[in-house]
Amino acid sequence: MITVRKSSERGHFNHGWLDTYHTFSFGRYYDPAHVHFGTLRVINEDVVAPGAGFGEHPHDNMEIVTYIISGKLAHKDSAGNVGTLGPGDVQRMSAGSGIEHSEFNGSKTEPVHLLQIWIFPETKNIEPGHEQGSFSTAQDRNRLRPIATPDRADGSLAIHQDARVYAATLDAGKDVKLPLARGRKAWVQLIRGGLNVNGQALGAGDAAGLSDETSVDITASKESELLVFDLG
Repeated sequence: MITVRKSSERGHFNHGWLDTYHTFSFGRYYDPAHVHFGTLRVINEDVVAPGAGFGEHPHDNMEIVTYIISGKLAHKDSAGNVGTLGPGDVQRMSAGSGIEHSEFNGSKTEPVHLLQIWIFPETKNIEPGHEQGSFSTAQDRNRLRPIATPDRADGSLAIHQDARVYAATLDAGKDVKLPLARGRKAWVQLIRGGLNVNGQALGAGDAAGLSDETSVDITASKESELLVFDLG
């Protein structure tokens, strides 16, 4: 079974400094039909204005993955981690027993465009942790590149859940396939471009949730950037 989540159906708020779309219920946006998908709890697509950002705030018991589409994001947390992320960079923060952090646009002149993803952890109250990596190389085109997995597959960041997150940039006409083991779900989030996913057409910002499928079959109708989630 495949269900399409259209971009236009997401929760949307424009606060001036922040233009944000919520795929699942988040903050003031509540949709009982879209609270989570398996262990995938949040996908927020944010555009943050130059010099603006999120002041210090707490999190706990969540695996938070941040994927930068364009621009720069400056991160600082209560564990002493400080860094700046650019296009193709990914950050994993395990909030665990509790952590505070801030995120600001690292540029005074250009917006930063990002996806922030929350995944439920399999164990609560673990020690908070943080790491980041870069996954933007020419060799990664036209394949599903793991960016967050429980076993650091292919140099990916480690998350504390039986979930695998893949990123891909596909040229027009190229296809990729992700086999799904029995009982697993998949979520495809299209950032830009156009795709056909198991017979369903997706446009920029659209997503598809798959259950009881043996594979995720993706073909790009135009150059596309996307994330794919393999969920236990």
